[in-house]
Amino acid sequence: MFVKVAVPGPFLSPLDYRIQAETADYKTETLALDLEPEESTEPTSSFLPVIGGRVKVPFRNKSLVGIVMAMSEDAAVDSKKLKALEAVIDETPIFSAQEMALLNWASHYYHEPIGNVIQTALPKRLREGKTVEVAGVPAWQLTETGREAEKQISSRATQQKALWQLLQTQGTALTADILNRSLNQWRLPMKRFQEQGWVTEVEKSCLHAMPMREKTARPGHILNAEQQVAVETVLATSGFDAFLLEGVTGSGKTEVYLGMIESVIAQGKQVLVLVPEIGLTPQTVKRFEAYLQAPVAVMHSGLNDKERHCAWSLVKTHQVNVLLGTRSAIFTPFAELGLCIMDEEHDLSFKQQDGFRYSARDCLVRRAQLENVPVVLGSATPSLETLHNALSGRYRHLHLKQRAGQAEMPEVQLLDVRGQVEEEGVSEPLRELMEKHLKAGGQVLLFLNRRGFAPVLMCHDCGWQAACPSCDANMTFHQQVNELRCHHCGYQTKAPLDCPSCGSASFTKIGQGTERLEALVQQWFPDFKTLRVDRDTTRNKGQMMALTEQASQGHADILIGTQMLAKGHHFPKVTLVGLLDIDQGLFSCDFRAVERMAQLVVQVSGRAGRGEKPGQVVIQTHHPEHPLLKVLVEQGYEAFAKEALKGREQADLPPYQYQVLLRAEAVDPNAGWTFLNDVKSALNFAKMSLLRSYLSVNDSESTKVEALQGLEVFGPVSAPMLRRQGRYRYQLLLQGAHRGFLHQWLAQVETQLYTSNQAKKVRWSLDVDPQEMS
Repeated sequence: MFVKVAVPGPFLSPLDYRIQAETADYKTETLALDLEPEESTEPTSSFLPVIGGRVKVPFRNKSLVGIVMAMSEDAAVDSKKLKALEAVIDETPIFSAQEMALLNWASHYYHEPIGNVIQTALPKRLREGKTVEVAGVPAWQLTETGREAEKQISSRATQQKALWQLLQTQGTALTADILNRSLNQWRLPMKRFQEQGWVTEVEKSCLHAMPMREKTARPGHILNAEQQVAVETVLATSGFDAFLLEGVTGSGKTEVYLGMIESVIAQGKQVLVLVPEIGLTPQTVKRFEAYLQAPVAVMHSGLNDKERHCAWSLVKTHQVNVLLGTRSAIFTPFAELGLCIMDEEHDLSFKQQDGFRYSARDCLVRRAQLENVPVVLGSATPSLETLHNALSGRYRHLHLKQRAGQAEMPEVQLLDVRGQVEEEGVSEPLRELMEKHLKAGGQVLLFLNRRGFAPVLMCHDCGWQAACPSCDANMTFHQQVNELRCHHCGYQTKAPLDCPSCGSASFTKIGQGTERLEALVQQWFPDFKTLRVDRDTTRNKGQMMALTEQASQGHADILIGTQMLAKGHHFPKVTLVGLLDIDQGLFSCDFRAVERMAQLVVQVSGRAGRGEKPGQVVIQTHHPEHPLLKVLVEQGYEAFAKEALKGREQADLPPYQYQVLLRAEAVDPNAGWTFLNDVKSALNFAKMSLLRSYLSVNDSESTKVEALQGLEVFGPVSAPMLRRQGRYRYQLLLQGAHRGFLHQWLAQVETQLYTSNQAKKVRWSLDVDPQEMS
């Protein structure tokens, strides 16, 4: 027999291997999972590989772990030329048939080698060949004899007494984590208890190896009429259906999700919930566990390898009912998936921007379709693609138009700053409003989506600027650490004491940054506490949660931050929100910039007035007459989105057209340009071949011929930032109104992308449905 194995690498199809005839003597290798030596065991059973299971295969001078995609009694080449499998790792599949179908679909749709797709889907430990099962953690509980042993413990043995009382009170097996948080010294008394036969050691799930979250009382959960309708509509669905849950900020979308989740869990099924940011995960987990009164598995890049493996295993074996994660959680296998949810579906973080460039949103909809379960996409500012699907009837549209509880929508106004005197981007009218709200006991939030002290450090005498040596960009000055940092490639260096060009010590710091704004605000309002939330202040684990907790509890009066503050946070005491610099989104070279600007404005504005006090939002702008900006402020996001969709349709842009962006970069400034021109020539030839094939088969296929003729290729052109990380970057854009023909066209040149001589000289990538043109 022969197997087709997906292994990591630039292979457009799985590789063929043969199964040895002596299968009966086949044994899997030892795959210990961080166990003590005496705990390691070597499986003794022999078994054949299975589709969806892992195998170990030889590849050149090394061994790789891959997934079996298919099995056959015939091989496409001489079997003597094929290498044999080295080991069979899994006796049963680790991916179901539906999950394998999702992986295959993602490989074909994104034109990504199947082995690379599977590498993305597997936790690192499983990619290395570790066992699916995750070792548990030891826990201790009293035996029947131990429960009667209190009188045998000396009154002077205070440590033993405390340990016995804790074990007796809890009434369940306690892990080291719980014991460490409750007692200072417990291991020696525990050893004595075990010797006496008063305590027995058991193994608990790896779930208990993670830091335990504090249990809280189940909150009240009374849905209003709109929320109840949304929950009942989704739960009434039989099989697959896609829903857009569009709710204004503060309308209680999370409560709606919980209402759905509770019912799905009651049916014995599981739920996958995706959120955009790691920073949102802890507070969301806390809310979910408090309401469901059950543990929730978490999956995101902030976890270590063992924690990710544990979460993966808990979900696959149905030890937990809910998986809450960021983008990468989309491929986690479930035992009994019953519902898929994506919060803030519009968020750019759901699109992978390097390597395997998939959209978690589109993959989630496809997964729900394959699993035959409903999917809910929630947002106060849905992407134009999702809204178009809802307006055209592909998705069902649910609305939450009222804020939950007694909170009202904030008053939003445009502040014309033309001719106004500004200090670090803050106009005098906004400063006066800040003073007014602070004196009234409210919190103020200032939004500036640019971290650091100043985006440009310039010599006052000769005009020298601190440019990045590897990118066509200036470095940002961070005064707190006296460093210059490139926010594009990560390069950083100490700020110079003297100008490298003329030797002058006179520097000018140009432009606004959160760090500089914080310093000014502290001068203005020294009696009020200021809190800055950006990537610089949240680098360490747990800092984001700690800072947002301070803000939500009212322990800071003035909040200054980037878009990290805009998403999903509940700050009930914020009564004034000021947006300082949104004009750059109105005139960007990226056609999606206006959409992103509108979403950011609405999301940031939604932080105001979420408590008992009414909120006010001030948007500073030099273009108060901009038509889309006026529609957004006066009529809301839905009216803005409909106007923006009209513009997209007139300009033949997504969602009315489909796009694929081919990027190429190289140290040689001509290599990328030459490579893309070769690809363009191949695409033009392929288009003519496809047209001839359709015309020769059936002249009546005029619609298909018209769709083929509508396929266009633009470029190559230089990227908006030509040089980045020392490489020159160029782009080629493919576009068409028919998605299927666009992919068929691209498939004609796919082999050339991997095998041509020019391809070997550049670093290239394919981005299907690109979300950024940078």
